[in-house]
Amino acid sequence: MDELWRLSACELADGIRERRFSCAQVMDSVLARVHELNPDLNAIVYDYSEQARAEAGAADRQVARGNTTGPLHGVPVTIKENVDVQGTPTPNGLPALETVIAPDDSPVVRNLRNAGAIVIGRTNTPELSMRATTDNPLHGRTRNPWHADASPGGSSGGAGAAAAAGFGPIHHGNDIGGSLRFPSFACGLATVKPTLGRVPAYNPSARAERGLLAQLMSVQGAICREVRDVDLATRVLAAPDPRDPWWVPVPFDGAPEPHPVKVVYTGESYGYAMHPDIASALDLAAGYLSDAGYAVEEIPTPSIRDAAKGWHDVATFEIDATLGPLATKHGSDTIRRIFAYYQELGNVVDERGYREGIANRSALTRTWNVFLHEHALVLSPFLMRPTYPWDYDAQGIEQTRDLFGAAIYSVGTNFLGLPCGVVPIGLVEGLPAGVQLIGRRYREDLILQAMRTIESRVGVLSHQLWER
Repeated sequence: MDELWRLSACELADGIRERRFSCAQVMDSVLARVHELNPDLNAIVYDYSEQARAEAGAADRQVARGNTTGPLHGVPVTIKENVDVQGTPTPNGLPALETVIAPDDSPVVRNLRNAGAIVIGRTNTPELSMRATTDNPLHGRTRNPWHADASPGGSSGGAGAAAAAGFGPIHHGNDIGGSLRFPSFACGLATVKPTLGRVPAYNPSARAERGLLAQLMSVQGAICREVRDVDLATRVLAAPDPRDPWWVPVPFDGAPEPHPVKVVYTGESYGYAMHPDIASALDLAAGYLSDAGYAVEEIPTPSIRDAAKGWHDVATFEIDATLGPLATKHGSDTIRRIFAYYQELGNVVDERGYREGIANRSALTRTWNVFLHEHALVLSPFLMRPTYPWDYDAQGIEQTRDLFGAAIYSVGTNFLGLPCGVVPIGLVEGLPAGVQLIGRRYREDLILQAMRTIESRVGVLSHQLWER
């Protein structure tokens, strides 16, 4: 029973339903793991152990009565600290915002709880959730379980470190430029960035609505060790909530795709010097899909450079207008410097360019939609370099430029609003690496199926970490 923390969410939920172990036993195992490793990793920054144990006891009493609340009954989960959990702070990495107390649960928290999940804590994020690493003046730095000097990714780096370390199987995060996928790549995990409208989003503590592009690009999701858990968690998170007007009632499982399923493989680097082992890993993933019966073809895709340029030129204008004042007033010298770097990375537009950029976004997305109508999936790099040092973006403008040059397929897919997943492919220079699968709007199911195919050949990478 001490080893229950190793199990997937699917295994835990089945075991609890079948009474092979109790919710309390699961909770004891997971919390023991948290209390052993979290002091060094600093992944969970708000610890709800006492409340979680009480909820586990109540969940066991429901099981004894023959009554479980849903597919995650008794399963421990974490929530990123930039999303509301009723009665607790939502500081988003800023000391000045720790007095912001959530009046209600956000939709993702409500949906997880309605499915029977138990929140054991909140995970760390950088200031304003706007870095590809995880460090802030309020809670400090989160460490990557694979190597103390490596970044755990960002902005959901606390979630990534918690998942890899074994602090429960499901960890909430969100993604506006790669914040689900950077930690998954860096920590050897699986995730799906859903289509806008798949998972409802809203923070009851928010004093103003987000900017238009943030509403179009930012999505909620889950980081997990295993693809089957990403599948289960995303289905749970996708339950409706009337507070999000963008939520769309699209069935999770789409129409069967004609066989063989068409996958386009692209290694286009747009001038970035892709690490040879990343290129080899892409070839490996393409071979795994081909072996499984996918029709894999290497042909040019529509430009992802144009979409990434839109993110850097247009979204940066909005980010600076909405979050810039907070960073200036309440942020550290580091985040103010990094916001200045973001301004330098593109040709940031003015108000007219902002309007025109949002209009042009439709044209770019249309081109990709037409391409994906003929080809179900695109296998692409996610990060074209190995996992980076924890403070890489803070070292200077050239390091930040390198990081985002390597991640052109990250911000580009956010600007387009396309769903995509990252799945581990192995180790590069001793640290985890992954590949990305881009799909049609609302076809997360096809992405997840292909991710499971790759995972079946690679294995669950966290298991290698635990055996070191």
